[in-house]
Amino acid sequence: MMTQDKRLTGGIAAAVLAAAIGGFSVAKCTTSSPPTETTKSTSSEEKAAAPADSIAMTPEAITNAAILTETVQPGGLGAEIVSQATVTAAPMGEAVVTARVGGAVTRIFKRLGDPVSAGEALAVVTSRDAAQIVADRTAAAAKATLARKNLARERYLYDEKVSARVDYEQAQAEAAAATAEARRAQVAAGAANVTRDGTGVIVASPISGRVTAENVSLGAFVQPETELFRVADPNQIQIEAAILPSDAARLRSGDRAIVELPTGGTVDAKVRSVTPTLNGETRQATAVLDVRSPALQPGLAVRVRLLPSNGKQSSAIVVPDEAVQTVDGKDAVFVRTGDGFKAQFVTIGQRSAGRVEITEGLAAGRTIATKNAFLLKAELGKGAGEEE
Repeated sequence: MMTQDKRLTGGIAAAVLAAAIGGFSVAKCTTSSPPTETTKSTSSEEKAAAPADSIAMTPEAITNAAILTETVQPGGLGAEIVSQATVTAAPMGEAVVTARVGGAVTRIFKRLGDPVSAGEALAVVTSRDAAQIVADRTAAAAKATLARKNLARERYLYDEKVSARVDYEQAQAEAAAATAEARRAQVAAGAANVTRDGTGVIVASPISGRVTAENVSLGAFVQPETELFRVADPNQIQIEAAILPSDAARLRSGDRAIVELPTGGTVDAKVRSVTPTLNGETRQATAVLDVRSPALQPGLAVRVRLLPSNGKQSSAIVVPDEAVQTVDGKDAVFVRTGDGFKAQFVTIGQRSAGRVEITEGLAAGRTIATKNAFLLKAELGKGAGEEE
Protein backbone atom coordinates (compact mmCIF):
# COMPACT_ATOMS: atom_id res chain seq x y z
CA MET A 1 0.00 0.00 0.00
CA MET A 2 2.78 2.38 0.85
CA THR A 3 4.55 1.51 -2.38
CA GLN A 4 1.45 2.45 -4.46
CA ASP A 5 1.10 5.75 -2.57
CA LYS A 6 4.73 6.65 -3.34
CA ARG A 7 4.25 5.83 -7.02
CA LEU A 8 1.09 7.97 -7.14
CA THR A 9 2.85 10.89 -5.42
CA GLY A 10 5.85 10.67 -7.82
CA GLY A 11 3.56 10.63 -10.87
CA ILE A 12 1.71 13.71 -9.69
CA ALA A 13 5.00 15.57 -9.08
CA ALA A 14 6.28 14.62 -12.57
CA ALA A 15 3.07 15.86 -14.17
CA VAL A 16 3.27 19.17 -12.33
CA LEU A 17 6.94 19.62 -13.39
CA ALA A 18 6.12 18.87 -17.02
CA ALA A 19 3.24 21.31 -16.95
CA ALA A 20 5.49 24.05 -15.50
CA ILE A 21 8.14 23.53 -18.20
CA GLY A 22 5.53 23.59 -20.93
CA GLY A 23 3.96 26.76 -19.58
CA PHE A 24 7.34 28.56 -19.49
CA SER A 25 8.05 27.59 -23.05
CA VAL A 26 4.66 28.81 -24.21
CA ALA A 27 5.12 32.08 -22.33
CA LYS A 28 8.57 32.59 -23.85
CA CYS A 29 7.29 32.04 -27.34
CA THR A 30 4.33 34.30 -26.72
CA THR A 31 6.40 37.22 -25.33
CA SER A 32 9.13 37.08 -28.02
CA SER A 33 6.80 37.50 -30.98
CA PRO A 34 5.57 41.12 -30.48
CA PRO A 35 9.08 42.74 -30.44
CA THR A 36 9.87 41.12 -33.80
CA GLU A 37 6.74 42.52 -35.41
CA THR A 38 7.41 45.92 -33.80
CA THR A 39 10.97 46.00 -35.19
CA LYS A 40 9.77 45.14 -38.68
CA SER A 41 7.05 47.79 -38.59
CA THR A 42 9.49 50.40 -37.27
CA SER A 43 11.94 49.65 -40.11
CA SER A 44 9.14 49.97 -42.66
CA GLU A 45 8.07 53.31 -41.19
CA GLU A 46 11.63 54.66 -41.37
CA LYS A 47 11.87 53.74 -45.03
CA ALA A 48 8.52 55.31 -45.72
CA ALA A 49 9.55 58.51 -43.91
CA ALA A 50 12.37 59.25 -46.42
CA PRO A 51 10.83 60.89 -49.54
CA ALA A 52 11.51 58.90 -52.68
CA ASP A 53 12.13 62.06 -54.74
CA SER A 54 14.64 63.67 -52.34
CA ILE A 55 18.40 63.33 -52.06
CA ALA A 56 20.20 64.27 -48.85
CA MET A 57 23.56 65.95 -49.54
CA THR A 58 25.76 68.17 -47.42
CA PRO A 59 27.27 71.34 -48.90
CA GLU A 60 30.68 69.65 -48.81
CA ALA A 61 29.37 66.72 -50.82
CA ILE A 62 27.82 69.08 -53.37
CA THR A 63 31.11 70.88 -53.77
CA ASN A 64 33.10 67.67 -54.09
CA ALA A 65 30.70 66.41 -56.76
CA ALA A 66 31.16 69.69 -58.70
CA ILE A 67 27.39 70.22 -58.82
CA LEU A 68 26.63 73.83 -59.72
CA THR A 69 23.38 75.64 -58.97
CA GLU A 70 21.57 78.63 -60.45
CA THR A 71 18.66 80.75 -59.26
CA VAL A 72 16.09 80.88 -62.04
CA GLN A 73 14.19 83.97 -63.15
CA PRO A 74 11.24 84.39 -65.52
CA GLY A 75 11.77 85.69 -69.02
CA GLY A 76 11.56 83.02 -71.69
CA LEU A 77 13.84 82.51 -74.67
CA GLY A 78 12.47 85.63 -76.35
CA ALA A 79 13.65 87.80 -73.45
CA GLU A 80 17.34 86.95 -73.78
CA ILE A 81 19.98 87.31 -76.47
CA VAL A 82 22.55 84.52 -76.63
CA SER A 83 25.87 85.55 -78.15
CA GLN A 84 29.46 84.39 -78.46
CA ALA A 85 31.90 86.84 -76.92
CA THR A 86 35.56 87.41 -76.15
CA VAL A 87 37.20 88.72 -73.01
CA THR A 88 39.46 91.68 -73.76
CA ALA A 89 41.51 94.10 -71.69
CA ALA A 90 39.87 97.41 -70.83
CA PRO A 91 41.46 100.54 -72.35
CA MET A 92 43.20 101.28 -69.05
CA GLY A 93 43.87 97.62 -68.33
CA GLU A 94 46.67 96.89 -70.81
CA ALA A 95 49.90 98.76 -71.60
CA VAL A 96 52.44 98.38 -74.39
CA VAL A 97 55.90 99.12 -73.01
CA THR A 98 58.40 100.38 -75.60
CA ALA A 99 61.99 101.56 -75.68
CA ARG A 100 62.22 105.35 -75.52
CA VAL A 101 65.60 105.42 -77.24
CA GLY A 102 67.70 103.09 -79.37
CA GLY A 103 70.38 101.05 -77.67
CA ALA A 104 71.43 97.72 -76.18
CA VAL A 105 69.44 95.91 -73.52
CA THR A 106 71.84 95.52 -70.59
CA ARG A 107 69.48 94.44 -67.79
CA ILE A 108 66.17 92.59 -67.62
CA PHE A 109 64.27 92.59 -64.32
CA LYS A 110 60.96 90.89 -65.20
CA ARG A 111 59.91 87.80 -67.09
CA LEU A 112 56.71 86.55 -68.65
CA GLY A 113 53.96 86.20 -66.02
CA ASP A 114 55.74 88.20 -63.31
CA PRO A 115 53.67 90.72 -61.31
CA VAL A 116 54.66 94.38 -61.64
CA SER A 117 53.67 97.66 -60.03
CA ALA A 118 53.07 100.97 -61.72
CA GLY A 119 56.43 102.65 -62.33
CA GLU A 120 58.44 99.49 -61.64
CA ALA A 121 61.50 98.89 -63.85
CA LEU A 122 61.29 96.06 -66.38
CA ALA A 123 64.62 96.52 -68.18
CA VAL A 124 67.45 98.97 -68.83
CA VAL A 125 68.60 100.09 -72.30
CA THR A 126 72.08 101.60 -72.53
CA SER A 127 72.21 104.29 -75.21
CA ARG A 128 74.24 107.25 -76.47
CA ASP A 129 70.94 109.07 -76.84
CA ALA A 130 70.53 108.90 -73.07
CA ALA A 131 73.86 110.66 -72.61
CA GLN A 132 72.78 113.34 -75.09
CA ILE A 133 69.50 113.84 -73.22
CA VAL A 134 71.38 114.30 -69.95
CA ALA A 135 73.83 116.72 -71.60
CA ASP A 136 70.99 118.79 -73.02
CA ARG A 137 69.35 118.92 -69.62
CA THR A 138 72.58 120.04 -67.93
CA ALA A 139 73.33 122.65 -70.59
CA ALA A 140 69.81 124.04 -70.48
CA ALA A 141 69.94 124.30 -66.70
CA ALA A 142 73.25 126.17 -66.89
CA LYS A 143 71.93 128.62 -69.48
CA ALA A 144 68.86 129.26 -67.36
CA THR A 145 71.04 130.00 -64.34
CA LEU A 146 73.19 132.40 -66.37
CA ALA A 147 70.12 134.13 -67.78
CA ARG A 148 68.68 134.67 -64.31
CA LYS A 149 71.96 136.21 -63.11
CA ASN A 150 72.08 138.49 -66.15
CA LEU A 151 68.50 139.54 -65.49
CA ALA A 152 69.34 140.39 -61.89
CA ARG A 153 72.29 142.51 -63.03
CA GLU A 154 70.25 144.36 -65.66
CA ARG A 155 67.53 145.07 -63.11
CA TYR A 156 70.11 146.62 -60.76
CA LEU A 157 71.59 148.74 -63.55
CA TYR A 158 68.16 149.84 -64.68
CA ASP A 159 67.15 150.77 -61.15
CA GLU A 160 70.36 152.81 -60.82
CA LYS A 161 69.57 154.61 -64.10
CA VAL A 162 72.74 153.22 -65.63
CA SER A 163 71.34 151.06 -68.46
CA ALA A 164 68.39 151.59 -70.74
CA ARG A 165 65.02 149.98 -70.26
CA VAL A 166 65.40 148.05 -73.49
CA ASP A 167 68.42 146.21 -72.09
CA TYR A 168 66.42 145.21 -69.03
CA GLU A 169 63.53 143.94 -71.15
CA GLN A 170 65.94 141.98 -73.35
CA ALA A 171 67.38 140.30 -70.27
CA GLN A 172 63.85 139.40 -69.15
CA ALA A 173 63.08 137.72 -72.47
CA GLU A 174 66.34 135.80 -72.47
CA ALA A 175 65.77 134.58 -68.92
CA ALA A 176 62.23 133.41 -69.76
CA ALA A 177 63.46 131.55 -72.87
CA ALA A 178 66.29 129.88 -70.97
CA THR A 179 63.94 128.80 -68.19
CA ALA A 180 61.52 127.33 -70.72
CA GLU A 181 64.32 125.42 -72.45
CA ALA A 182 65.55 124.06 -69.13
CA ARG A 183 62.05 122.91 -68.32
CA ARG A 184 61.74 121.21 -71.72
CA ALA A 185 65.03 119.37 -71.26
CA GLN A 186 63.99 118.28 -67.78
CA VAL A 187 60.65 116.92 -69.04
CA ALA A 188 62.36 115.12 -71.91
CA ALA A 189 64.79 113.45 -69.53
CA GLY A 190 61.91 112.44 -67.26
CA ALA A 191 59.89 111.03 -70.16
CA ALA A 192 62.88 109.00 -71.31
CA ASN A 193 63.37 107.82 -67.71
CA VAL A 194 67.10 108.26 -67.83
CA THR A 195 69.20 106.43 -65.26
CA ARG A 196 71.00 108.35 -62.54
CA ASP A 197 74.39 107.90 -64.14
CA GLY A 198 73.03 109.06 -67.51
CA THR A 199 74.22 106.01 -69.44
CA GLY A 200 70.84 104.51 -70.29
CA VAL A 201 67.08 104.64 -69.91
CA ILE A 202 64.81 102.61 -67.65
CA VAL A 203 61.95 100.71 -69.31
CA ALA A 204 59.14 100.90 -66.71
CA SER A 205 55.54 99.73 -66.58
CA PRO A 206 52.90 102.49 -66.51
CA ILE A 207 50.30 100.26 -64.80
CA SER A 208 50.15 97.49 -62.22
CA GLY A 209 49.45 93.96 -63.39
CA ARG A 210 51.33 91.05 -64.90
CA VAL A 211 53.68 90.71 -67.85
CA THR A 212 51.65 89.08 -70.63
CA ALA A 213 54.16 89.43 -73.48
CA GLU A 214 57.95 89.71 -73.61
CA ASN A 215 59.96 90.49 -76.75
CA VAL A 216 63.40 91.32 -75.44
CA SER A 217 66.75 89.55 -75.13
CA LEU A 218 69.77 90.52 -73.08
CA GLY A 219 72.34 92.33 -75.19
CA ALA A 220 70.01 92.85 -78.15
CA PHE A 221 69.98 96.24 -79.87
CA VAL A 222 66.53 97.81 -80.04
CA GLN A 223 65.23 100.72 -82.06
CA PRO A 224 63.23 103.58 -80.53
CA GLU A 225 59.55 102.78 -79.92
CA THR A 226 60.19 99.03 -80.24
CA GLU A 227 57.68 97.00 -78.22
CA LEU A 228 59.49 95.15 -75.44
CA PHE A 229 56.75 94.15 -72.98
CA ARG A 230 52.99 94.02 -72.57
CA VAL A 231 51.46 94.40 -69.12
CA ALA A 232 47.81 93.66 -68.33
CA ASP A 233 45.77 94.23 -65.21
CA PRO A 234 43.47 91.19 -64.70
CA ASN A 235 41.03 93.35 -62.72
CA GLN A 236 40.41 95.73 -65.63
CA ILE A 237 38.73 93.64 -68.31
CA GLN A 238 35.67 93.86 -70.51
CA ILE A 239 33.69 91.52 -72.74
CA GLU A 240 32.91 92.21 -76.39
CA ALA A 241 29.85 90.34 -77.64
CA ALA A 242 28.79 90.21 -81.30
CA ILE A 243 25.04 90.76 -81.73
CA LEU A 244 22.67 91.12 -84.67
CA PRO A 245 21.54 94.61 -85.73
CA SER A 246 17.96 93.78 -84.71
CA ASP A 247 19.12 92.79 -81.22
CA ALA A 248 21.30 95.89 -80.86
CA ALA A 249 18.20 98.08 -80.94
CA ARG A 250 16.79 96.21 -77.93
CA LEU A 251 19.78 96.74 -75.66
CA ARG A 252 20.35 99.70 -73.39
CA SER A 253 23.25 100.77 -71.22
CA GLY A 254 22.89 99.14 -67.80
CA ASP A 255 21.03 96.02 -69.00
CA ARG A 256 21.89 92.83 -67.14
CA ALA A 257 23.97 90.06 -68.71
CA ILE A 258 25.08 86.59 -67.62
CA VAL A 259 28.48 85.24 -68.62
CA GLU A 260 28.78 81.46 -68.89
CA LEU A 261 32.23 80.28 -67.80
CA PRO A 262 34.00 77.30 -69.40
CA THR A 263 33.84 75.56 -65.99
CA GLY A 264 30.04 75.65 -66.05
CA GLY A 265 29.55 78.52 -63.62
CA THR A 266 28.13 81.96 -64.37
CA VAL A 267 29.15 85.55 -63.65
CA ASP A 268 26.91 88.62 -63.68
CA ALA A 269 27.82 91.48 -66.01
CA LYS A 270 26.33 94.77 -67.16
CA VAL A 271 26.01 96.30 -70.61
CA ARG A 272 28.25 99.34 -70.86
CA SER A 273 27.56 100.36 -74.43
CA VAL A 274 26.54 99.13 -77.88
CA THR A 275 28.40 100.27 -80.99
CA PRO A 276 26.22 102.39 -83.30
CA THR A 277 27.91 100.94 -86.40
CA LEU A 278 28.40 97.39 -87.68
CA ASN A 279 31.64 95.48 -88.10
CA GLY A 280 32.74 95.56 -91.72
CA GLU A 281 33.51 91.85 -91.82
CA THR A 282 30.81 90.26 -89.63
CA ARG A 283 28.06 92.84 -90.28
CA GLN A 284 27.23 92.70 -86.58
CA ALA A 285 27.19 95.23 -83.77
CA THR A 286 29.31 94.89 -80.64
CA ALA A 287 28.00 95.05 -77.10
CA VAL A 288 30.64 95.98 -74.51
CA LEU A 289 30.07 94.49 -71.05
CA ASP A 290 31.58 95.53 -67.73
CA VAL A 291 32.53 92.54 -65.58
CA ARG A 292 34.84 91.69 -62.69
CA SER A 293 35.87 88.09 -62.14
CA PRO A 294 39.24 86.40 -61.49
CA ALA A 295 38.05 83.50 -63.65
CA LEU A 296 38.09 85.67 -66.80
CA GLN A 297 41.29 86.42 -68.69
CA PRO A 298 41.87 88.47 -71.85
CA GLY A 299 41.52 86.28 -74.94
CA LEU A 300 39.09 83.81 -73.34
CA ALA A 301 36.07 82.89 -75.48
CA VAL A 302 32.78 82.76 -73.54
CA ARG A 303 29.07 82.72 -74.17
CA VAL A 304 26.87 85.49 -72.78
CA ARG A 305 23.14 85.85 -72.26
CA LEU A 306 22.00 89.45 -72.62
CA LEU A 307 18.73 90.39 -70.92
CA PRO A 308 17.26 93.50 -72.58
CA SER A 309 15.13 95.64 -70.30
CA ASN A 310 12.64 96.20 -73.12
CA GLY A 311 12.58 92.58 -74.27
CA LYS A 312 9.57 90.31 -74.58
CA GLN A 313 8.03 89.55 -71.20
CA SER A 314 7.13 85.91 -70.50
CA SER A 315 6.29 83.84 -67.45
CA ALA A 316 8.35 80.94 -68.78
CA ILE A 317 11.66 80.15 -67.10
CA VAL A 318 14.78 79.38 -69.10
CA VAL A 319 17.36 76.92 -67.73
CA PRO A 320 20.41 75.16 -69.17
CA ASP A 321 19.57 72.06 -71.17
CA GLU A 322 21.67 69.87 -68.87
CA ALA A 323 19.57 70.91 -65.86
CA VAL A 324 16.57 68.95 -67.20
CA GLN A 325 16.78 65.21 -66.49
CA THR A 326 14.42 62.33 -67.21
CA VAL A 327 13.08 60.72 -64.02
CA ASP A 328 10.55 57.88 -64.32
CA GLY A 329 9.99 58.84 -67.93
CA LYS A 330 9.17 62.47 -67.08
CA ASP A 331 11.15 65.71 -67.39
CA ALA A 332 12.39 66.95 -64.03
CA VAL A 333 14.80 69.40 -62.46
CA PHE A 334 16.47 69.09 -59.08
CA VAL A 335 15.51 71.93 -56.73
CA ARG A 336 17.86 72.85 -53.89
CA THR A 337 16.44 72.18 -50.42
CA GLY A 338 17.78 72.61 -46.93
CA ASP A 339 18.97 69.00 -46.81
CA GLY A 340 20.02 68.53 -50.44
CA PHE A 341 17.90 68.33 -53.59
CA LYS A 342 14.40 67.32 -54.58
CA ALA A 343 13.25 66.13 -57.99
CA GLN A 344 10.59 68.47 -59.38
CA PHE A 345 8.61 67.36 -62.44
CA VAL A 346 8.23 70.13 -65.04
CA THR A 347 6.73 70.80 -68.44
CA ILE A 348 9.22 72.04 -71.01
CA GLY A 349 8.70 74.24 -74.05
CA GLN A 350 10.99 75.22 -76.89
CA ARG A 351 14.76 74.73 -76.94
CA SER A 352 17.45 76.95 -78.41
CA ALA A 353 21.25 77.23 -78.16
CA GLY A 354 21.55 74.83 -75.24
CA ARG A 355 18.71 76.48 -73.32
CA VAL A 356 15.21 75.15 -72.65
CA GLU A 357 12.02 76.87 -71.51
CA ILE A 358 10.07 75.54 -68.54
CA THR A 359 6.42 76.48 -68.83
CA GLU A 360 5.03 74.69 -65.77
CA GLY A 361 6.24 73.09 -62.55
CA LEU A 362 8.98 75.53 -61.49
CA ALA A 363 8.57 78.87 -59.73
CA ALA A 364 10.83 81.86 -60.24
CA GLY A 365 13.42 82.40 -57.54
CA ARG A 366 14.05 78.70 -56.92
CA THR A 367 17.60 77.39 -57.03
CA ILE A 368 18.20 74.33 -59.20
CA ALA A 369 21.13 72.10 -60.08
CA THR A 370 22.62 72.84 -63.50
CA LYS A 371 26.02 71.31 -64.19
CA ASN A 372 26.36 67.62 -63.25
CA ALA A 373 22.64 67.32 -62.50
CA PHE A 374 22.84 63.82 -63.96
CA LEU A 375 24.73 62.76 -60.83
CA LEU A 376 21.63 63.53 -58.78
CA LYS A 377 19.52 61.48 -61.16
CA ALA A 378 21.90 58.54 -60.75
CA GLU A 379 21.85 58.88 -56.97
CA LEU A 380 18.05 59.01 -57.00
CA GLY A 381 17.88 55.84 -59.08
CA LYS A 382 20.36 54.14 -56.78
CA GLY A 383 18.22 54.95 -53.75
CA ALA A 384 15.10 53.58 -55.44
CA GLY A 385 16.91 50.33 -56.29
CA GLU A 386 18.01 49.86 -52.68
CA GLU A 387 14.44 50.30 -51.43
CA GLU A 388 13.20 47.61 -53.79
